[in-house]
Amino acid sequence: MSRMVLSESALAHNLATMAEYCRAAGAALAPHAKTHMSPELVRRQLAAGAWGMTAATPRQIRALADWGVPRILHANLLVDPEAIDWVAGHLLVDGAPDLLTYVDSDAGLDLVLDRLARHTPDRPLRLLVELGAPGGRTGFRDDDAARALIDRLRGTPAVAFAGIAAFEGLTHDPAPRAALLHRVRALAEQVDAPLVTAGGSSYFDEVLAVLGDLPGTLVLRSGCYLTHDHGVYQRTSPLRDTFRAALELHARVLSQPEDTLAIVDFGRREVPTDDRLPVVLGHEDWTVTGVNDHHAFLRLPAGVRLAPGTALRFGISHPCGAFDRWREIPVVGDDGTVLATVHPQL
Repeated sequence: MSRMVLSESALAHNLATMAEYCRAAGAALAPHAKTHMSPELVRRQLAAGAWGMTAATPRQIRALADWGVPRILHANLLVDPEAIDWVAGHLLVDGAPDLLTYVDSDAGLDLVLDRLARHTPDRPLRLLVELGAPGGRTGFRDDDAARALIDRLRGTPAVAFAGIAAFEGLTHDPAPRAALLHRVRALAEQVDAPLVTAGGSSYFDEVLAVLGDLPGTLVLRSGCYLTHDHGVYQRTSPLRDTFRAALELHARVLSQPEDTLAIVDFGRREVPTDDRLPVVLGHEDWTVTGVNDHHAFLRLPAGVRLAPGTALRFGISHPCGAFDRWREIPVVGDDGTVLATVHPQL
Protein backbone atom coordinates (compact mmCIF):
# COMPACT_ATOMS: atom_id res chain seq x y z
CA MET A 1 0.00 0.00 0.00
CA SER A 2 1.41 3.40 -0.96
CA ARG A 3 1.75 6.15 1.61
CA MET A 4 2.95 9.75 1.75
CA VAL A 5 5.56 10.57 4.39
CA LEU A 6 7.25 13.71 5.69
CA SER A 7 10.92 13.91 6.61
CA GLU A 8 11.41 15.44 10.06
CA SER A 9 14.96 16.55 9.30
CA ALA A 10 13.86 18.30 6.10
CA LEU A 11 10.94 20.02 7.86
CA ALA A 12 13.17 21.27 10.66
CA HIS A 13 15.80 22.46 8.19
CA ASN A 14 13.30 24.33 6.02
CA LEU A 15 11.62 25.96 9.02
CA ALA A 16 14.93 27.25 10.34
CA THR A 17 16.19 28.30 6.92
CA MET A 18 13.12 30.42 6.07
CA ALA A 19 12.97 31.95 9.54
CA GLU A 20 16.59 33.07 9.30
CA TYR A 21 16.12 34.30 5.72
CA CYS A 22 13.19 36.52 6.75
CA ARG A 23 14.97 37.73 9.88
CA ALA A 24 18.02 38.75 7.85
CA ALA A 25 15.82 40.47 5.24
CA GLY A 26 13.74 42.32 7.82
CA ALA A 27 10.52 40.75 6.50
CA ALA A 28 7.65 39.13 8.34
CA LEU A 29 6.28 35.74 7.27
CA ALA A 30 2.64 34.66 7.21
CA PRO A 31 2.92 31.21 5.60
CA HIS A 32 0.02 30.19 3.41
CA ALA A 33 -1.77 27.52 5.41
CA LYS A 34 -3.57 26.21 2.32
CA THR A 35 -0.35 24.37 1.48
CA HIS A 36 -1.02 21.80 4.19
CA MET A 37 -3.98 22.91 6.38
CA SER A 38 -2.46 20.91 9.20
CA PRO A 39 -2.84 22.19 12.78
CA GLU A 40 0.39 20.44 13.72
CA LEU A 41 2.40 22.21 11.01
CA VAL A 42 0.71 25.55 11.72
CA ARG A 43 1.89 25.30 15.32
CA ARG A 44 5.43 24.58 14.19
CA GLN A 45 5.45 27.55 11.83
CA LEU A 46 4.20 29.88 14.55
CA ALA A 47 6.76 28.48 16.99
CA ALA A 48 9.47 29.21 14.41
CA GLY A 49 8.49 32.89 14.46
CA ALA A 50 5.78 33.32 11.84
CA TRP A 51 4.05 36.72 12.08
CA GLY A 52 0.72 35.02 11.37
CA MET A 53 -0.84 32.57 8.93
CA THR A 54 -2.43 33.14 5.52
CA ALA A 55 -5.81 31.71 4.48
CA ALA A 56 -7.46 31.51 1.07
CA THR A 57 -11.09 30.81 2.01
CA PRO A 58 -13.55 31.58 4.82
CA ARG A 59 -13.42 27.93 5.79
CA GLN A 60 -9.67 28.20 6.28
CA ILE A 61 -10.13 31.40 8.30
CA ARG A 62 -12.41 29.53 10.68
CA ALA A 63 -9.97 26.63 11.00
CA LEU A 64 -7.02 28.91 11.75
CA ALA A 65 -9.06 30.79 14.34
CA ASP A 66 -10.07 27.49 15.96
CA TRP A 67 -6.40 26.47 16.07
CA GLY A 68 -5.52 29.61 18.01
CA VAL A 69 -3.66 31.52 15.29
CA PRO A 70 -3.39 35.09 16.63
CA ARG A 71 -3.15 36.87 13.26
CA ILE A 72 -4.84 35.71 10.05
CA LEU A 73 -4.19 37.22 6.63
CA HIS A 74 -7.01 36.34 4.25
CA ALA A 75 -5.31 36.59 0.84
CA ASN A 76 -8.58 36.86 -1.00
CA LEU A 77 -11.75 38.92 -1.25
CA LEU A 78 -14.46 38.50 1.37
CA VAL A 79 -17.71 38.46 -0.63
CA ASP A 80 -19.89 35.73 0.88
CA PRO A 81 -22.54 37.39 3.07
CA GLU A 82 -22.63 34.54 5.57
CA ALA A 83 -18.84 34.62 5.86
CA ILE A 84 -18.89 38.38 6.50
CA ASP A 85 -21.54 37.83 9.19
CA TRP A 86 -19.35 35.16 10.82
CA VAL A 87 -16.30 37.42 10.75
CA ALA A 88 -18.29 40.27 12.31
CA GLY A 89 -19.57 38.03 15.08
CA HIS A 90 -16.40 36.07 15.81
CA LEU A 91 -13.31 38.02 14.73
CA LEU A 92 -14.28 41.67 15.11
CA VAL A 93 -14.75 41.23 18.84
CA ASP A 94 -12.37 41.92 21.68
CA GLY A 95 -9.96 39.06 22.33
CA ALA A 96 -10.42 37.45 18.91
CA PRO A 97 -7.59 36.84 16.43
CA ASP A 98 -6.63 39.77 14.24
CA LEU A 99 -7.93 39.46 10.65
CA LEU A 100 -6.79 41.25 7.51
CA THR A 101 -8.63 40.69 4.23
CA TYR A 102 -8.64 42.11 0.70
CA VAL A 103 -10.79 44.58 -1.20
CA ASP A 104 -10.40 45.57 -4.86
CA SER A 105 -13.51 47.57 -5.80
CA ASP A 106 -16.12 49.98 -4.51
CA ALA A 107 -18.74 47.32 -5.13
CA GLY A 108 -16.82 44.85 -2.97
CA LEU A 109 -16.53 47.41 -0.19
CA ASP A 110 -20.26 48.19 -0.47
CA LEU A 111 -21.03 44.51 0.06
CA VAL A 112 -18.82 44.33 3.14
CA LEU A 113 -20.26 47.53 4.62
CA ASP A 114 -23.83 46.39 4.03
CA ARG A 115 -23.26 43.20 6.02
CA LEU A 116 -21.22 44.89 8.77
CA ALA A 117 -24.05 47.40 9.28
CA ARG A 118 -26.20 44.51 10.52
CA HIS A 119 -23.82 43.95 13.42
CA THR A 120 -22.18 45.93 16.20
CA PRO A 121 -18.54 44.79 16.04
CA ASP A 122 -16.02 45.93 18.64
CA ARG A 123 -13.46 46.93 16.05
CA PRO A 124 -13.23 47.77 12.35
CA LEU A 125 -12.49 45.21 9.67
CA ARG A 126 -8.91 45.71 8.48
CA LEU A 127 -8.75 45.81 4.68
CA LEU A 128 -5.80 45.46 2.32
CA VAL A 129 -6.26 47.10 -1.07
CA GLU A 130 -5.20 44.59 -3.71
CA LEU A 131 -3.44 45.41 -6.95
CA GLY A 132 -3.56 42.93 -9.84
CA ALA A 133 -1.89 42.47 -13.20
CA PRO A 134 -3.64 42.43 -16.60
CA GLY A 135 -4.91 38.94 -17.36
CA GLY A 136 -4.37 37.89 -13.76
CA ARG A 137 -6.74 37.19 -10.94
CA THR A 138 -8.30 39.78 -8.63
CA GLY A 139 -6.89 43.21 -7.79
CA PHE A 140 -7.10 46.74 -9.15
CA ARG A 141 -5.67 47.27 -12.62
CA ASP A 142 -6.17 51.04 -12.21
CA ASP A 143 -3.95 52.57 -9.51
CA ASP A 144 -5.92 55.82 -9.44
CA ALA A 145 -9.03 53.83 -8.59
CA ALA A 146 -7.07 52.04 -5.86
CA ARG A 147 -6.02 55.39 -4.36
CA ALA A 148 -9.61 56.61 -4.42
CA LEU A 149 -10.75 53.49 -2.56
CA ILE A 150 -8.02 54.00 0.04
CA ASP A 151 -9.35 57.53 0.64
CA ARG A 152 -12.79 56.06 1.09
CA LEU A 153 -11.54 53.43 3.55
CA ARG A 154 -9.84 56.09 5.64
CA GLY A 155 -13.14 57.92 5.95
CA THR A 156 -15.30 54.91 6.84
CA PRO A 157 -15.36 53.95 10.56
CA ALA A 158 -16.56 50.36 10.04
CA VAL A 159 -13.35 49.47 8.20
CA ALA A 160 -9.67 50.38 8.43
CA PHE A 161 -7.06 50.72 5.72
CA ALA A 162 -4.41 48.12 6.60
CA GLY A 163 -2.08 48.28 3.57
CA ILE A 164 -1.43 47.07 0.01
CA ALA A 165 -1.51 43.48 -1.25
CA ALA A 166 -0.53 41.70 -4.46
CA PHE A 167 0.45 38.29 -5.80
CA GLU A 168 3.34 38.22 -8.24
CA GLY A 169 3.50 34.47 -8.82
CA LEU A 170 1.05 33.98 -11.68
CA THR A 171 3.65 34.25 -14.42
CA HIS A 172 7.16 32.97 -14.96
CA ASP A 173 7.93 36.05 -17.08
CA PRO A 174 9.94 38.48 -14.93
CA ALA A 175 8.72 41.63 -16.72
CA PRO A 176 5.07 41.55 -15.56
CA ARG A 177 6.16 40.47 -12.07
CA ALA A 178 8.46 43.47 -11.82
CA ALA A 179 5.80 45.81 -13.20
CA LEU A 180 3.29 44.71 -10.58
CA LEU A 181 5.77 45.00 -7.72
CA HIS A 182 6.84 48.48 -8.78
CA ARG A 183 3.18 49.52 -8.92
CA VAL A 184 2.79 48.22 -5.35
CA ARG A 185 5.83 50.19 -4.25
CA ALA A 186 4.64 53.43 -5.87
CA LEU A 187 1.19 53.18 -4.34
CA ALA A 188 2.53 52.19 -0.91
CA GLU A 189 4.79 55.26 -0.90
CA GLN A 190 2.01 57.57 -2.07
CA VAL A 191 -0.47 56.51 0.61
CA ASP A 192 1.98 55.72 3.46
CA ALA A 193 0.83 52.12 3.61
CA PRO A 194 1.49 50.63 7.06
CA LEU A 195 1.84 47.13 5.61
CA VAL A 196 2.59 45.58 2.24
CA THR A 197 2.15 41.89 1.48
CA ALA A 198 3.23 39.81 -1.53
CA GLY A 199 5.56 36.89 -2.04
CA GLY A 200 4.49 33.40 -3.00
CA SER A 201 6.85 30.44 -2.81
CA SER A 202 8.67 31.07 -6.11
CA TYR A 203 9.73 34.73 -6.32
CA PHE A 204 9.93 36.09 -2.81
CA ASP A 205 13.49 37.28 -3.51
CA GLU A 206 12.12 39.63 -6.18
CA VAL A 207 9.55 40.92 -3.70
CA LEU A 208 12.31 41.72 -1.23
CA ALA A 209 14.42 43.39 -3.90
CA VAL A 210 11.62 45.82 -4.84
CA LEU A 211 9.72 46.24 -1.57
CA GLY A 212 12.20 45.30 1.13
CA ASP A 213 13.19 48.85 2.10
CA LEU A 214 9.69 50.29 2.44
CA PRO A 215 9.11 51.84 5.87
CA GLY A 216 6.06 49.70 6.76
CA THR A 217 5.85 46.00 7.54
CA LEU A 218 6.53 43.69 4.60
CA VAL A 219 4.76 40.34 4.92
CA LEU A 220 5.70 37.40 2.71
CA ARG A 221 3.09 34.66 2.27
CA SER A 222 5.26 31.77 1.06
CA GLY A 223 3.82 28.42 2.12
CA CYS A 224 5.51 25.66 0.14
CA TYR A 225 8.96 26.43 1.54
CA LEU A 226 8.06 24.16 4.47
CA THR A 227 8.18 20.97 2.43
CA HIS A 228 9.72 22.19 -0.84
CA ASP A 229 9.44 19.47 -3.54
CA HIS A 230 11.16 17.65 -6.40
CA GLY A 231 9.32 19.62 -9.08
CA VAL A 232 7.89 23.11 -9.43
CA TYR A 233 9.66 24.64 -6.41
CA GLN A 234 12.91 22.86 -7.11
CA ARG A 235 12.76 24.72 -10.43
CA THR A 236 11.57 28.11 -9.17
CA SER A 237 12.35 28.71 -5.49
CA PRO A 238 15.09 31.27 -4.77
CA LEU A 239 16.38 28.86 -2.11
CA ARG A 240 16.13 25.69 -4.20
CA ASP A 241 19.78 24.90 -3.48
CA THR A 242 19.15 25.23 0.27
CA PHE A 243 15.68 23.85 0.96
CA ARG A 244 15.19 20.09 1.19
CA ALA A 245 12.25 18.16 -0.23
CA ALA A 246 10.33 16.81 2.77
CA LEU A 247 7.53 14.90 1.02
CA GLU A 248 8.02 11.42 -0.40
CA LEU A 249 5.59 8.82 -1.67
CA HIS A 250 6.50 5.26 -0.75
CA ALA A 251 4.94 2.73 -3.10
CA ARG A 252 5.35 -0.85 -4.32
CA VAL A 253 5.50 -2.57 -7.65
CA LEU A 254 2.32 -4.46 -8.50
CA SER A 255 3.47 -6.17 -11.67
CA GLN A 256 5.92 -5.96 -14.55
CA PRO A 257 3.77 -7.13 -17.47
CA GLU A 258 6.27 -5.99 -20.14
CA ASP A 259 10.05 -5.86 -20.30
CA THR A 260 10.22 -2.07 -19.91
CA LEU A 261 6.95 -1.43 -18.08
CA ALA A 262 6.14 -1.84 -14.39
CA ILE A 263 2.84 -0.97 -12.73
CA VAL A 264 3.10 0.65 -9.28
CA ASP A 265 0.40 0.98 -6.60
CA PHE A 266 -0.33 4.69 -6.71
CA GLY A 267 -2.19 7.06 -8.98
CA ARG A 268 -3.76 10.49 -9.22
CA ARG A 269 -5.72 9.81 -6.04
CA GLU A 270 -2.43 9.56 -4.11
CA VAL A 271 -0.20 12.18 -5.77
CA PRO A 272 -0.60 15.60 -7.41
CA THR A 273 -0.31 15.61 -11.18
CA ASP A 274 -1.19 19.23 -11.99
CA ASP A 275 2.45 20.24 -12.52
CA ARG A 276 4.47 17.11 -13.31
CA LEU A 277 4.30 13.42 -12.60
CA PRO A 278 6.35 12.04 -9.70
CA VAL A 279 10.02 11.19 -10.15
CA VAL A 280 11.67 7.95 -9.00
CA LEU A 281 14.22 8.81 -6.33
CA GLY A 282 17.55 7.12 -6.85
CA HIS A 283 16.80 6.09 -10.44
CA GLU A 284 16.97 9.06 -12.81
CA ASP A 285 16.55 6.85 -15.89
CA TRP A 286 13.25 5.38 -14.65
CA THR A 287 10.23 7.48 -15.66
CA VAL A 288 6.61 7.66 -14.57
CA THR A 289 4.76 8.15 -17.85
CA GLY A 290 1.14 8.18 -16.68
CA VAL A 291 -1.30 7.45 -13.88
CA ASN A 292 -4.81 6.11 -13.43
CA ASP A 293 -6.73 6.52 -10.18
CA HIS A 294 -4.56 4.00 -8.28
CA HIS A 295 -2.04 2.72 -10.84
CA ALA A 296 1.15 4.31 -12.14
CA PHE A 297 2.97 3.39 -15.34
CA LEU A 298 6.72 3.19 -14.77
CA ARG A 299 8.97 3.02 -17.86
CA LEU A 300 12.20 1.10 -17.19
CA PRO A 301 15.44 0.57 -19.11
CA ALA A 302 15.56 -2.69 -21.03
CA GLY A 303 16.60 -5.62 -18.89
CA VAL A 304 15.61 -4.15 -15.50
CA ARG A 305 13.41 -6.58 -13.60
CA LEU A 306 11.32 -5.60 -10.57
CA ALA A 307 9.61 -8.26 -8.50
CA PRO A 308 6.08 -7.68 -7.21
CA GLY A 309 6.24 -5.87 -3.87
CA THR A 310 9.50 -4.05 -4.66
CA ALA A 311 9.51 -0.84 -2.59
CA LEU A 312 10.22 2.43 -4.40
CA ARG A 313 10.45 6.08 -3.35
CA PHE A 314 8.99 8.93 -5.37
CA GLY A 315 9.39 12.69 -5.22
CA ILE A 316 6.34 14.84 -5.96
CA SER A 317 5.71 18.22 -7.53
CA HIS A 318 3.40 20.78 -5.86
CA PRO A 319 2.97 20.09 -2.12
CA CYS A 320 -0.56 21.53 -1.91
CA GLY A 321 -1.89 18.73 -4.08
CA ALA A 322 -0.08 16.13 -2.00
CA PHE A 323 -1.58 17.31 1.29
CA ASP A 324 -5.03 17.43 -0.32
CA ARG A 325 -4.96 13.67 -0.85
CA TRP A 326 -4.06 12.43 2.64
CA ARG A 327 -5.84 12.87 5.98
CA GLU A 328 -2.89 11.44 7.92
CA ILE A 329 0.79 11.73 7.00
CA PRO A 330 3.49 10.26 9.23
CA VAL A 331 6.55 12.34 10.03
CA VAL A 332 9.58 10.07 9.93
CA GLY A 333 13.16 10.23 11.06
CA ASP A 334 16.07 9.60 8.74
CA ASP A 335 15.97 5.93 9.77
CA GLY A 336 12.28 5.64 8.87
CA THR A 337 10.99 5.69 12.44
CA VAL A 338 7.59 7.35 12.75
CA LEU A 339 8.00 10.34 15.06
CA ALA A 340 4.64 12.08 14.72
CA THR A 341 1.58 12.37 12.49
CA VAL A 342 0.10 15.42 10.80
CA HIS A 343 -3.57 15.68 9.87
CA PRO A 344 -4.21 17.83 6.77
CA GLN A 345 -7.70 19.25 6.37
CA LEU A 346 -9.37 20.47 3.20
